[in-house]
Amino acid sequence: MDEYGLYLHIPFCQHRCAYCDFNTYAGLEHLITEYVEALCREVKYLSAYTQDQIFVRTIFFGGGTPSLLPEQQVEKILANIHDRFVVSAAAEITLEANPGTVNLAYLRNLSSLGINRLSFGMQSAHFAELQMLERTHGNVDVVNGVQWARMAGIENINLDLMFGLPDQSVETWEKSLRMACKLEPSHFSLYALTLEHGTPMQAWVARGLMSKPDSDVAAEMYELGSEFMQTHGYQQYEISNWAKWEEGKGLLSCQHNLQYWRNLAYLGLGAGAHGYANNMRVANVLAPAQYISKMSLSNERRNPADVPQDFPKTPATSNINPVNKETEMGETMMMGLRLVQEGVSQETFFNRFGVALVDVYGPEIKILLQQGLLEWQGDILRLTAHGRLLGNQVFLKFI
Repeated sequence: MDEYGLYLHIPFCQHRCAYCDFNTYAGLEHLITEYVEALCREVKYLSAYTQDQIFVRTIFFGGGTPSLLPEQQVEKILANIHDRFVVSAAAEITLEANPGTVNLAYLRNLSSLGINRLSFGMQSAHFAELQMLERTHGNVDVVNGVQWARMAGIENINLDLMFGLPDQSVETWEKSLRMACKLEPSHFSLYALTLEHGTPMQAWVARGLMSKPDSDVAAEMYELGSEFMQTHGYQQYEISNWAKWEEGKGLLSCQHNLQYWRNLAYLGLGAGAHGYANNMRVANVLAPAQYISKMSLSNERRNPADVPQDFPKTPATSNINPVNKETEMGETMMMGLRLVQEGVSQETFFNRFGVALVDVYGPEIKILLQQGLLEWQGDILRLTAHGRLLGNQVFLKFI
């Protein structure tokens, strides 16, 4: 029985940040009501177009800025999910939020609806860096958001921080880490800035209006961040992610993202959302208005004998890529090696694919071991500390 992660893309933003290349849009909040209706239709479509029950272990509202959704709309989406899918009683239900877009009453309502994890896009503790990124919040908003979340009964909190910014110093990075750790969230995601094509920041750097990020300094910041997290009681479990250990609960890692990194099935709903199930990777149309239009034409097929064999395709799907065994093995290696402790187990690999890991990738593994980028820890193949800095070079070996 497959247990799915469920990703819901909320593409609305008050302002699109200078570095962002996600499928997000500012000024389209008037579409929220219609968009939520379309999301609910996609939930119904997926449940009607498969003969199997859909078991859900994680739900993730990503964006964009999901915290722009009124609580009534969150309630409607969750009600449809619970009505059509079998949701685990212990499901992790995450909502991404921009600091400054929430208040105590809103978070109390989210908590009452079952939201049990929040991810705040803090990014930096420095006003100048937040201005450069075109973020619309300040430190007070982050502090208030975390405090209000706890008052609302949501204890599982992630903070995102960014490093490797133009002209960012190691000292300001350390200060951001220190201020964030004072809030004692259960989880941290530390991301290096990537200058994505087509973003304002990439254009500014290309025109010489902003300094190009220094990759050597970024590597130093990453190592500092890793040491800082460990010193403050956070365990690294993925290249960019750290979590606290809590008695009775274990490591408070993001269960939804583990679904991706273990290359397990997940459904992506909403404009531009991606999914992976039934040996297919699918992606939806990008534009919210087009997504709404596509889903408005959907019908629920009631006759089980008439169910098509292309699940998880929906009327909003724009791209389908079949995944054969060879591709699945490569993707399992690329994503599994991101898990710096768990890595890729020989036993798990054999049980999944019926072939030994070293029989498939023996030469590649040998080279990476010699280069000091991979290591064996018993049955587990994983990145070395040096390999974490050069992860993309490692992953390319398995494409």
